Amino acid sequence: MIHGESYKPIIAEAAKMAIGEENIYERVFIFELLKDKNDPNAVAGAVGFSVRQPKYYVFKAKAVLLATGGATLLFRPRSTGEAAGRTWYAIFDTGSGYYMGLKAGAMLTQFEHRFIPFRFKDGYGPVG
Repeated sequence: MIHGESYKPIIAEAAKMAIGEENIYERVFIFELLKDKNDPNAVAGAVGFSVRQPKYYVFKAKAVLLATGGATLLFRPRSTGEAAGRTWYAIFDTGSGYYMGLKAGAMLTQFEHRFIPFRFKDGYGPVG
């Protein structure tokens, strides 16, 4: 059985074997999408910097996948006490993908970003 904590290393190993370890950049914060000069509706790359070293990156690409997550911290959770710090309120879902897509000219639709966990005995989570 594959659990969440072991899923990332399994996928990372498969990616390294598929595209080569020299083509994987980790801990790079992307802050700008680059438009294609020949096609104003296409993104041709991205700009970012390393969060660990003083390095700046400019990536060229045939295709760009924006997979930054949702925006769970835009609104204050209804949870109180112990539940306020649970992991379903992901601190990394800041809405930056929505911003970058909007700035690059994407038509943003389908913003029903919700997370409703299973309910079980002696467990709790966000609802609604």
